[in-house]
Amino acid sequence: MNEEPIFDHEKLDVYQIELLFVAWVAALLTEVRSAAPGFHREVCDQLDRASLSSLLNTAEGNGKRQGKQRAKFFDDARGSAVECAACLDALVARKLATIERVIEGKRLLFRTVGMLTKLVERFDSYRAREDEKPRDEDENDHEDE
Repeated sequence: MNEEPIFDHEKLDVYQIELLFVAWVAALLTEVRSAAPGFHREVCDQLDRASLSSLLNTAEGNGKRQGKQRAKFFDDARGSAVECAACLDALVARKLATIERVIEGKRLLFRTVGMLTKLVERFDSYRAREDEKPRDEDENDHEDE
């Protein structure tokens, strides 16, 4: 039995795109760090952390059993992906990268955010059902009084 074990989160298309983005970011960060020593630190570190956060929250969210928890982790992953897009904008604004250089990363992020949005919506419906409290039948009996 030589098959590589595959976790459920590895089967998600969004997870695979996030992995591509993490690899893409690693190459970009190497370029930026070698071109502008020291000046890039905050935005590069934030981009590195946010790209990993998106990936890790997607994996962890997919492992949750309750829809409410899954939706929260997928929503956090989506927030980190959007944060990555803002970091790419900051690199361009600081002239540490060109828009042409970051466009591929933004395309990956756009796909990621779209997929995560659909996952959040899917599991948010579970969240709404889990949050519902049993309705007290007498609660609205006196609304007209």
